[in-house]
Amino acid sequence: MTVSTSPPAKAGPAGLRRIVAASLIGTTVEWYDYFLYGSAAALVFGKVFFPASDPLTGTLLSFMTYAIGFVARPLGALVFGHYGDRLGRKKLLVVSLMMMGVATVGIGLVPSYASIGVAAPILLTVLRLTQGFALGGEWGGAVLLVSEHGDARRRGFWASWPQGGAPAGNLLAVAMLSLVTSTTSDGAFEAWGWRIPFLASAVLVGVGMWIRLSVDESPLFQQALAKAEARRASEPAVERMPLVKLVRDQWRDILVAMGARLAENISYYILTAFILAYCVSHLDLPEQTALNAVLIGSAVQFCLIPLCGALSDRVGRKPVYLVGAIGTGAWTWAFFALADTRSFPALTLGVTVALAFHAAMYAPQAAFFSELFATRVRYSGASIGAQLSSIAAGAPAPLIATALLGAYHSPVPISLYVGAAAVVTAVAVLCARETRGVDLAAVDDAAEPPAEQEATRGTEPSPPGRAR
Repeated sequence: MTVSTSPPAKAGPAGLRRIVAASLIGTTVEWYDYFLYGSAAALVFGKVFFPASDPLTGTLLSFMTYAIGFVARPLGALVFGHYGDRLGRKKLLVVSLMMMGVATVGIGLVPSYASIGVAAPILLTVLRLTQGFALGGEWGGAVLLVSEHGDARRRGFWASWPQGGAPAGNLLAVAMLSLVTSTTSDGAFEAWGWRIPFLASAVLVGVGMWIRLSVDESPLFQQALAKAEARRASEPAVERMPLVKLVRDQWRDILVAMGARLAENISYYILTAFILAYCVSHLDLPEQTALNAVLIGSAVQFCLIPLCGALSDRVGRKPVYLVGAIGTGAWTWAFFALADTRSFPALTLGVTVALAFHAAMYAPQAAFFSELFATRVRYSGASIGAQLSSIAAGAPAPLIATALLGAYHSPVPISLYVGAAAVVTAVAVLCARETRGVDLAAVDDAAEPPAEQEATRGTEPSPPGRAR
């Protein structure tokens, strides 16, 4: 049996824009749901679900339920990655969006501790685990769907748009909470107002599902699937599970992705989740002040992400990523100094510049991670590399920052913590190969042992392999 290995057809401009829109809207909805929890954990969950604790301990406990969602993300990456590499990107993206929507609406319906006692935080935890599981499978599929449709020359730009779903989702979540807090009293917000943004997720999920169902499957995946079926027909023992093949052949790339993710993940959750608790509990600033600063910073970051993605197409993924990592480690000191002035303009400047450095890491990350892995393990590789790191990075970041603040009553240890993560990320990126402009079909050919290439070689020549 022979299989054509000519380059798969690329989506035209209109088709690619539709795919980018579907990925961006879907990731925006997912991140809205996920970040909404983090913001609510900082502002109100300690009072609603842990009322017996003092304010700082209540915030710490609510951040613990927040962190639990990260524990489920690698499991989601494993499951969604496995089936995404076997069944396709589109099917799994639809499932992840539906799971996230159901969990978020469920959080909005959980009774308070005063109503049902300890069952309330237990239900909250289960739904947070569901959110984490769904998000673990969302990110990889969304960026791959764009990366595998687009051309190598502008992959960094197009693949960065799904990354814009993170600041867009955070922007939407903070805007909704800001609207509710500004139109309700403190008592009303604590009693029922915080539930409105969670319940509103149902509308956003419906829109996201409608758009996501309208796009086509990745042509590169379809070609790789046909080649795998040819291998199974000629040599049944050759085909392996995606995870086994990934760990055997590309474990170094998994480590690179994990290291590159560390500072990006830690800094983001300190900037967008912990900073709300820091401003309210430590600086005695109004909730609205902190929310508005994050709101402005997220809006600027959303605009910067495609620009940073396009820059990575011109100068390379590594230089842009390194600027973000080094800048993040250095700016954290200025960030807390500006916040400590208790001035809204200074706080907004600190958040905005910090999120700009984060964009320099986050924007090229989509294309960078996609280009590290072969098509038949790409969903697993990109997802697992990103989500395993989140356990050590984003999950404990607000917890560690809160504990350090409680122990030392100073942001200096927190700045050292972020700086150490930035060093690890810079080293990981320096150890990686530059992937800008790589032909994803050539990555597939280079990843196949010669015997497997021969088993699937068709009548048309394959693109030349690339040394790994």
